Amino acid sequence: MLRDLAPLFSYMRRYRLGYALGIACVVCTNAVWILFPRVLQAAIDDLDRGVSRAMIFKFAGLLVAISLIKGIFLYSQRWVLIGISRKIEFDLRNDLFRKLESQDSAFYRRFRTGDIMARMTNDLNAVRMLLGPALMYSANTIFFTVGALFFLLRISPFLTLVAWAPMPLASILVQYFGRKIHDRFEKIQESFSDISSQAQENYSGARLVRAFAREHSQIGEFERLNLRYIARAQRLVQLMGMLWPTLEFVLGISMVITLLVGGHLVISHQITPGQFVAFNTYMILLIWPIIAVGWVINLFQRGTASVKRIDELLRAVPLIDDSHADTTIDPETVLQGEIEFRHLSFKYDHTEVLHDISLRIPAGSSLAIVGPTGCGKSTLVSLLTRTHEAPDNTLFIDNRPIRAYPLAVLRRNIGVVPQETFLFSETIRENIAFGAPDATDQDLSQAIEAAHIRREFLEFPQGLETVVGERGVTLSGGQKQRSAIARALLKHPAVLILDDALASVDTFTEEQILNGLRDFTQATTSILISHRVSTVRGADQIVVLDHGRIVEAGNHEELIALDGYYASLHQKQQLEEELTVTS
Repeated sequence: MLRDLAPLFSYMRRYRLGYALGIACVVCTNAVWILFPRVLQAAIDDLDRGVSRAMIFKFAGLLVAISLIKGIFLYSQRWVLIGISRKIEFDLRNDLFRKLESQDSAFYRRFRTGDIMARMTNDLNAVRMLLGPALMYSANTIFFTVGALFFLLRISPFLTLVAWAPMPLASILVQYFGRKIHDRFEKIQESFSDISSQAQENYSGARLVRAFAREHSQIGEFERLNLRYIARAQRLVQLMGMLWPTLEFVLGISMVITLLVGGHLVISHQITPGQFVAFNTYMILLIWPIIAVGWVINLFQRGTASVKRIDELLRAVPLIDDSHADTTIDPETVLQGEIEFRHLSFKYDHTEVLHDISLRIPAGSSLAIVGPTGCGKSTLVSLLTRTHEAPDNTLFIDNRPIRAYPLAVLRRNIGVVPQETFLFSETIRENIAFGAPDATDQDLSQAIEAAHIRREFLEFPQGLETVVGERGVTLSGGQKQRSAIARALLKHPAVLILDDALASVDTFTEEQILNGLRDFTQATTSILISHRVSTVRGADQIVVLDHGRIVEAGNHEELIALDGYYASLHQKQQLEEELTVTS
């Protein structure tokens, strides 16, 4: 059990003083409550010496005082121990989020979004119950049971022995059911993760589901996952339904033995009536702690299963980190933007995607990359942001190996507009200012103007304060892409990467945006990926990738003269434009 809790020890140590105070309250609660049957014993045995009003008030007052003091300490232990479990839950959630923010793309290929959400909600709740109520009730059960056993032995060792004879059976049952509960709860959590993933994917892809009329199919799949979840949950409920009545049955046997044997001892004057009442009171008071063992075992097994799932996330080590970074680099460093690939080859899942890439991009210049789908264009630029890791000494920025730069420095100096635009469910202003939250209104206005979207945003009823909805659902594809361009420009990056970022706009708007970019990024190293010749023809350099190799390189005129892939692409697109005009 302790081994299962090992990942939580560092969190528990932070609150060791609080735990010490909570345990002290537990000890005081049980130390006071354990006297309750003793007062009853004294009151009944004193009846032999006669009853007086003073005696009744004395014992009644003692019982009230014991209950009052017990209540105060009980409240204190709950406030302290349950409060600590909430604080550890808070710490765990923050650490998990921090860990998830630092993970690389390979991590998110292993763990589905819904699964991660399930671990950060359902599993965290199970861990909180383990560190709060489970520990508190365990401590109460242990201290009260030990104290009660001490007084039971003082009353009658023989009666205690026979009354507790069925207890080993309870211990065996608890161990057996505990293992079963742990296994079944792990399966329940796996099912919950599947449900969360299914829901998350359908909410995110709602438009696609409707477009292909797959609503009934997806509803059926969701229902199937829910039925499996319910079936597994019911099997756990059946197990718990067997555990508690079984424990109660064992306790019932103990009570019957106590009444039969204890009654005989009273008749034979081996114990007093007061001792008999006190013994039975202790046994009655032990019913809830022992029954609670079943509930606590359930919480412990659920909690330890969830600790394992959470620890899997906490122990995940990012494949891309700052372990090779030069610590002498100023965190506020502004890069010049000179980029050089030196005989770079890159494999993705054991498949070579890029082969022997050698390319130099001077600071402040522009590079365009064209080529057929799947030739490695996006992979090449992803190495610049270290979304994927380039081999050692094959990629340099400002004549330094890219790994020498801390990730924060590198990514702060690079602005990226990816193929798949992502917008948060916030206002337009907050989305554009995401990478530069301290930007002035003037900077924001210039970035929006350069992205050629200012007029459209101002036509919205709330202007830049318009909430775009989840993933920017209220905006068109072109508006989302231009918002992403404005977001990248607002950072004033040393390197700007546009990965097919103009695919959703018409050629006229594209030309307007390109003109705005030239004015805005005169000192910026720009890399454009596109399938349109009109997008890339003005670049200082143009390279053609095919099967991960550079097969053509030069400016627009030079590549047209080569009469290769680029020239063919240019002729094809010119023909398409002529046909469009004619029609």
